[in-house]
Amino acid sequence: MNWVSPIKDATTLQNFKNSLKEYDIKYYIMFEIGIGTGMLLQDILKLKVGDIRGKEQITVSIGTKNIQTVFHIPPDLQDVIRSFIADKDDGEYLIQGYANAGTALTREQAYRVFKAAGRSIGLNSIGAQTMRKTFAWNYYKRTGDIYYLQNLFNHASPSITYRYIGEKPNIGIVLKKMTPEENERCWKSLKLDGNGIRRIDQLQSFLADIRQKIASEDASIEFYGQADCLISEFEELAEEFQKLQS
Repeated sequence: MNWVSPIKDATTLQNFKNSLKEYDIKYYIMFEIGIGTGMLLQDILKLKVGDIRGKEQITVSIGTKNIQTVFHIPPDLQDVIRSFIADKDDGEYLIQGYANAGTALTREQAYRVFKAAGRSIGLNSIGAQTMRKTFAWNYYKRTGDIYYLQNLFNHASPSITYRYIGEKPNIGIVLKKMTPEENERCWKSLKLDGNGIRRIDQLQSFLADIRQKIASEDASIEFYGQADCLISEFEELAEEFQKLQS
């Protein structure tokens, strides 16, 4: 399975939108809702016109626990939606399938058009998550608020959200914004059965192996490049951590 990336370049993003319009305006509308709200494709396809007419936000139940998540609709997107649904009935699906048969567009149909539109402009890393990742990347670049995205997507940690949008974690932000509840959870986890000490010992053993390879003459030239990147990451993390302790 190919890695799906957010569309980060504004020109490429506009070209992709234009390509979707050439297939059908409904694909463009669907994409605009995805990158404007952060909703999943399958949740967008479930929408009926009445679910979104005149709305500033949409509440979606996520997962088996039916977690209620609120997705906000920006004013400019509200205008786009208002124009698209002006002559539609509240009971019909917002994004209909082939020939307006009264059924919702399927995820497979949407995916095929996404892939074809991407190929037409030389963009291959396109998938069902493209909309949400593009929304998240743009929101993070605009606000720097990884915690809003973490909560919106119900991720277990900000590091997961950073990986999701393909960004390097800002460890300073992550450490400074740990809540008292998160701190207590971490305290229990590190203290439980010596878990924290064991993890440190494993890291020390791992670094000792790298140290030995660096000192030897047997490592490949690629290893030295990878090791240098890893050591630099450790140094940056350690520096940020030490700043918070002083």
